[in-house]
Amino acid sequence: MKWDDRRSGWRKHAGDARSDADVDYGRIVHCASFRRLQGKTQILNLGDSDFYRNRLTHSLEVAQIAGSVTRQLQTDHPSHRAIEHLPSLPQIQAIGATHDLGHPPFGHGGEVALNYCMAEHGGFEGNGQTIRILTRLEKYSDHDGADLARRTLLGTLKYPAPYGKLANPDLRPVLRPNMSVLSLIDRDSAKPPKCYMDSEDAAVMWILEKLSPRDRDVFTSIEWSAAEGAAPEHHKARHKSLDCSIMDLADDIAFGVHDLEDALALSFITREDFEQNVSPESCRHFLDFVNSRKRAASGNDAYGDLVAMLFGSASPRKHAISRLVGYFVQHCLFDEENGFEEPLIRYRAALHPDAAVLLKALKKLVYRRVIRSPAVQHLEFKGQQMVVAVFEAFATEPEAFLPRGTFALFERDGGDMRVICDHIAGMTDGFLLKTYERLFSPRMGSVFDQL
Repeated sequence: MKWDDRRSGWRKHAGDARSDADVDYGRIVHCASFRRLQGKTQILNLGDSDFYRNRLTHSLEVAQIAGSVTRQLQTDHPSHRAIEHLPSLPQIQAIGATHDLGHPPFGHGGEVALNYCMAEHGGFEGNGQTIRILTRLEKYSDHDGADLARRTLLGTLKYPAPYGKLANPDLRPVLRPNMSVLSLIDRDSAKPPKCYMDSEDAAVMWILEKLSPRDRDVFTSIEWSAAEGAAPEHHKARHKSLDCSIMDLADDIAFGVHDLEDALALSFITREDFEQNVSPESCRHFLDFVNSRKRAASGNDAYGDLVAMLFGSASPRKHAISRLVGYFVQHCLFDEENGFEEPLIRYRAALHPDAAVLLKALKKLVYRRVIRSPAVQHLEFKGQQMVVAVFEAFATEPEAFLPRGTFALFERDGGDMRVICDHIAGMTDGFLLKTYERLFSPRMGSVFDQL
């Protein structure tokens, strides 16, 4: 029961038939931050098509896959000691649905931009913003945000170490040198560590307070970056909870497979791209798995059949995508971190090593050919520039430019730039674009616009 606590002390009414996990799932799907995900970029630019995934549909898919992974672990490993500690279906779906709440407009370009803007004020990181939303900004309580159960919050805590501890001082966000006309962010220096923000330290300590002192110390320990002389990197958190590991696996599967599906449907990836990046050897275990489930003998070229399905019409492509997701879900297993007392951090979900090879290849393909493509990078870069411009405009004269309610929060918090950061991070891509045009485009804007 210690993991069912809520920071506010809130308890259900006696006649409420829902479990605590049901309450959390309901709070997430009905909250404003979740709805706004429909207007935030996943990979491909919103507005170009209504076919491909946005942050909301991606989050729904992650929640669904996480539920499937949980059920599969129960079926495949019924005698494992971790079974009794697996989350319920609504709990893991709530965790999956929350995982991207903190991502700002324009994807990682927006994240880099806000980290640059907040360089002197504690930085910014999307996963850390998720914790801030759930424990502070959402409106289900006066002071505790969505006021979720402790276990749900533990599952959303992907990186249990603060920004100040993980940030490498040699990677402070700066502008690119030697620019004569434009002021451009050095994107490598402005990429934040994977963390929670220092401003949420009290909330995170509450989440972890039921751990023993030793468990807490080890769970929050970090992996130091490369030795002196190597390229500078941020430090990294070492651990995550059982529930978080399931969500993280589901996120990886959705990224590697469903984002691949969008890219194939829109011809972002060619057959040659696929064959160069996803070799027959990396698919071998998957193809053996598929063949083992067929009643009739398979053909001689199983790899060729997979490629033909992926690059064929919509129906065979959907079958291939479904097979890939099913394969990954059915090849999850338990891992164990010896030395932890608490089962929720002792056990982890992991992917079978052979399946991990294929998923890594698919993710690498999507990253190389889609995320890093000029078509996507141009739009991410433009979004990054707009985020910086809007932030700096708000920061110059907060009373003149911020909406009244946001300015009231800014004054209440003593002029904390984090309030401006929260406001912009919560914007959809379209709202950020309208705000930019209203501020900087001579022909755009009206006094009747909703701020």
